[in-house]
Amino acid sequence: MANNDYSDALVGKDIPILSKDEKWQQLFLLSPKTPKIKELEAELNKLVNIQEKTREKIKDIKRLKKKLLGEIVVLRDDAGKNPKRRKKIEAEIDDHTRLIKECNDKIEECEDDMLGLPREIYQIDYQLMIETMNIFYKRMHDNTLEIDAVDEWISKVRVQLKKNIIRMQEKELENFNVYSYMHNIFGPEVIDLFDLKYDPEKRHPVIRPGMTERDGIIVEDEKFTDN
Repeated sequence: MANNDYSDALVGKDIPILSKDEKWQQLFLLSPKTPKIKELEAELNKLVNIQEKTREKIKDIKRLKKKLLGEIVVLRDDAGKNPKRRKKIEAEIDDHTRLIKECNDKIEECEDDMLGLPREIYQIDYQLMIETMNIFYKRMHDNTLEIDAVDEWISKVRVQLKKNIIRMQEKELENFNVYSYMHNIFGPEVIDLFDLKYDPEKRHPVIRPGMTERDGIIVEDEKFTDN
């Protein structure tokens, strides 16, 4: 699959924040992160941290605003009950009103800052996904080439191994039969004179289908030799 093929297929896909994803991190236990991956990961973390801090800031401001609104209700109630302190209480109410307006302005400012963040985060996350795919697609492609080469080698070796096993069995069969013939013809004393190093108990042929032993000699059955 070409780069463009999976790039187009991944456009618009819902993907996790990769730098925060444990499975994505585990991928790079198989292959080290490239400078490009590290750069994109750092940029993504920076944007995500800004987003998280801005959200927390908005929550803090909203908590403060809620507290101020609650205090204004109490102050207005106190102003009605304490005419002598009304002027001072009204000044406190004005101060609270000013602080609430500042809270609203700060919330609006934070929300403006947040507007472009999701898109920026997605764009960097998407680039990180494509770069990750590039690295591991190539790794899998290279692995596949090596697997195919090793598989081909194993197939060739397996064929050669079978040939060598047959050859070895044929030589063992020949040695066994030669030794048996010589032993039967000349006797063990003559064989010993030639110091023939052969132990039929250790080196003996594998009797395959179509072979039988007759008088110590391994022969092939006629039905296997008639052509």
